[in-house]
Amino acid sequence: MEAARTLLRDLDALEDGGRITPRGSALLELPTHPRLAHLLHDSAALGLGALAADVAALLEERDPLGAGAGADLADRVAALRAWRRGERARRGGNGGDAAVLERVERLSRQWCKLLGLHPDETPPDPFGVGQLVALAYPERVALAREGGGGRFLLAGGQGARLPEGDTLAASPALAVAHLDAGPGEGRISLAAPLDPAVLESRAEWRDVVRWDVRSGTLIAQRERRVGALVLDARPLRDLPHAARVEALAGAIRAEGLHLLTFSAEAESLRARVQSLRCWRPDETDWPDLSGSGLLSTLQDWLGPSLEGVRTREDLGRLNLLPALQALLPWPLPGRLDDLAPTHLTVPSGSRVRLQYQPGGTAPILAVKLQELFGLADTPTVNGGRTPVLLHLLSPAGRPVQVTQDLRSFWDSSYFEVRKELRGRYPKHPWPDDPWTHVPTRHVKKRL
Repeated sequence: MEAARTLLRDLDALEDGGRITPRGSALLELPTHPRLAHLLHDSAALGLGALAADVAALLEERDPLGAGAGADLADRVAALRAWRRGERARRGGNGGDAAVLERVERLSRQWCKLLGLHPDETPPDPFGVGQLVALAYPERVALAREGGGGRFLLAGGQGARLPEGDTLAASPALAVAHLDAGPGEGRISLAAPLDPAVLESRAEWRDVVRWDVRSGTLIAQRERRVGALVLDARPLRDLPHAARVEALAGAIRAEGLHLLTFSAEAESLRARVQSLRCWRPDETDWPDLSGSGLLSTLQDWLGPSLEGVRTREDLGRLNLLPALQALLPWPLPGRLDDLAPTHLTVPSGSRVRLQYQPGGTAPILAVKLQELFGLADTPTVNGGRTPVLLHLLSPAGRPVQVTQDLRSFWDSSYFEVRKELRGRYPKHPWPDDPWTHVPTRHVKKRL
């Protein structure tokens, strides 16, 4: 239904609000598809009424030339008019199917009678045929792609290709009547050459801001367009900030957050906030800093930072930490530091960084075990509710035990670790009683 409404709006038969236009009422008087009615209705003003009758009749009937005759609709009009003159002149040995041509002739004469015209027998103007087809199929006017080869871009945005070797392949512009759509390029089976002046008459200037994936660049230009067809382009010097933000946000959503570089501090902030969202589901003030959450609110949090950004490299250089911090209104920054601190002070006096996980699992505190001598209870975050996951390290910084039960480690596993490592690291303390030894981050003092 929406496709039908769009077509009727393109034919100026329907207003945006759904009300029929005077032209739409006029098209209803012609007993045919709205596309062909539009072609017939506008042909008189162009001085192409008799040609329109022939083109409409040919588009309503089966192809009189059949497969292998090429895609040029003007050849079908020429065959019809030769048949009308009583000639059986053959183009490539194919003057057309007489039975089909007779049906087309009947239809054409009916249209001529309805429009008060006389049938024409003169050779058709191919550009006139193309102009009429463009009236019926405004979204199928097409420009040749760079490199030629019979490949075209339609105003509707679809790519299309002519059969190999078709005589229309060298045309700079086409109006396409019949198209076999496919998952990639459509196959053009019936078309006519189009005077580029017809496209010029339909074109409008539009400011276009878009992201070019191949070059990783924001394109901002004023374009003279017919749908997806760009006839002329000039750089847009004064780019509105809102348009820049919308285009860049669309690029990030399409390509992913990997276009942005999150520093270690920014990733830590995200993980801390996401942990609190998991640990405290009843507290709804914490913003969603997950990937999907950030993508859904890109304009809000990233927009102010995008001034002057034009390339993929510019996006990668953005400092995202201030933008993320701005998502935490007072008093959330203070609560974040209280509930999910970045560091914990251990018994040796060292401030050790916590490694938070976005999924809300226990944060990791990686610390040399000598720095925790005498500490019985596993450190906690989240107001004492969440014990950290201790990665107890050897003097070389390698984990020798992972635990959330520090008391049990001192009473049991420690002695196995001591037995294995004290010979390897003799400069570090390995006391018989870890409960009473002074915690330290240093080697043993020389005697």
